[in-house]
Amino acid sequence: MVSEYIDSELKRLEDYALRRVKGIPNNRRLWVLTCMDERVHIEQALGIQPDDAHIYRNAGGIVTDDAIRSASLTTNFFGTKEIIVVTHTDCGMLRFTGEEVAKYFESKGIKPTQIQLDPLLPAFRISSEEDFIKWFKFYEDLGVKSPDEMALKGVEILRNHPLIPKDIRITGYVYEVETHRLRKPNQFIYNETSKFEHGTVVKE
Repeated sequence: MVSEYIDSELKRLEDYALRRVKGIPNNRRLWVLTCMDERVHIEQALGIQPDDAHIYRNAGGIVTDDAIRSASLTTNFFGTKEIIVVTHTDCGMLRFTGEEVAKYFESKGIKPTQIQLDPLLPAFRISSEEDFIKWFKFYEDLGVKSPDEMALKGVEILRNHPLIPKDIRITGYVYEVETHRLRKPNQFIYNETSKFEHGTVVKE
């Protein structure tokens, strides 16, 4: 019946518009942390659609205080059961250090200890130039040398954070901007292929 179809569609639209009110999670119960780089085609890489996940982007795909804020809300109140952390090759966070960026802003007359980082949280201030350098969280300043290490570090931080439920599945991957594909951290296919000696496969 036409009326039944219309009523069904109206119910579907209502559920979609009011899914937060009704406690309906995103389609995959998924929260994704990745970089803001436009070359990271995250939905395509994960094989998901726009309504399937909450996607959080920042410079480097790094677990920052605001990333934790968002992750804690989606996992505790919005029905999310899985977190995926995705870093990527050729990330800009590998190219600079916090000291270089801090000096740039200071050359503009900005004093780190006098700025308000979060206008909605006045108490959140930088107390020293050293803290300002660390606040940018460039890979080198975090003791990280590759997107693989950063993905693993992000997973570890989220797994051990008290605001993230212990039953949440958390996984990390690296997105290759040169192939538009994901791989596991430190897993390179060319290292897994067969090796030959005198025409015979050598197993390691």
